[in-house]
Amino acid sequence: MAFSLDKLLVIGISSRALFDLEAEEAIFRQSGLESYRQHQLDNENNVLKPGAGFALVRALLKLNELTPENRLVEVVIMSRNSSETSLRIFNSISHYGLDITRAALSGGAPLAPYLEAFNVSLFLSLHEDDVQAAINSGVASALLYQMPDNAMEDLGQIRIAFDGDAVIFSDESERIFQEQGIEAFEQHERENAMKPLPEGPFARLLVALSFLQNNFKSEDGRAFPLRTALVTARSSPAHERVIRTLRAWNIAIDETFFMGGVAKSAVLAAFKPHMFFDDQHGHCIKAASFVQTGRVPIKQ
Repeated sequence: MAFSLDKLLVIGISSRALFDLEAEEAIFRQSGLESYRQHQLDNENNVLKPGAGFALVRALLKLNELTPENRLVEVVIMSRNSSETSLRIFNSISHYGLDITRAALSGGAPLAPYLEAFNVSLFLSLHEDDVQAAINSGVASALLYQMPDNAMEDLGQIRIAFDGDAVIFSDESERIFQEQGIEAFEQHERENAMKPLPEGPFARLLVALSFLQNNFKSEDGRAFPLRTALVTARSSPAHERVIRTLRAWNIAIDETFFMGGVAKSAVLAAFKPHMFFDDQHGHCIKAASFVQTGRVPIKQ
């Protein structure tokens, strides 16, 4: 019987997001494909250092240890490498003991067409074109920033933080703010307080995480080791619609912060997420010094 990915949380991650391949990327850009190929062949037994998405992937894979008879998470390497240059990646996966057995190696071709084939729930990459294409195809995706110094800290719990508008929710309300200003935005949210916000690119991922939290049962009574946070620039009176939307979706986020324009960095540093997802480059740059951050592009 074929193995099905339909009921799993599937994370697609590029090799450059999982491991630190910045030196190799520089070789490719400066000297071309053949120099890159030879470098990878010459160093295929040299273990790569962890990259920007490593900590989140390692933490999520640990969930499978809680239910060994019923896997919860699958990770797929989705790389523009060819099979010939990928052995170093697989050797590094083995070195760190990561339970990753599947890969899509496109040999330079775009990766977005293969996301649906692997039922990917979240795609992480440092290649902006692939991230944009994934978002355009309806898959939650983020462009990762370089990891901060504390990214590998073992928290004993998975922590993920989300911005609201254009991430969990659609960018409908944010467009009003950007085009018409704060007063028009607040008036719009007051008038639509009882109307749930449309789904954003990460809505289905949040629903899947909430389902795991609510339906996890361990033999020893342990709680599900995942904590989520919403860190949004919204404040009163725009808070009500957010609360009612999450209620309508039957989602309870563990921690919620209505920042009202205050910088998110200090709250994120206190929450210590494995990953923070935001749509604005300015917010991401500030956050990236404190926590691992991924930027969610607007669907085009």
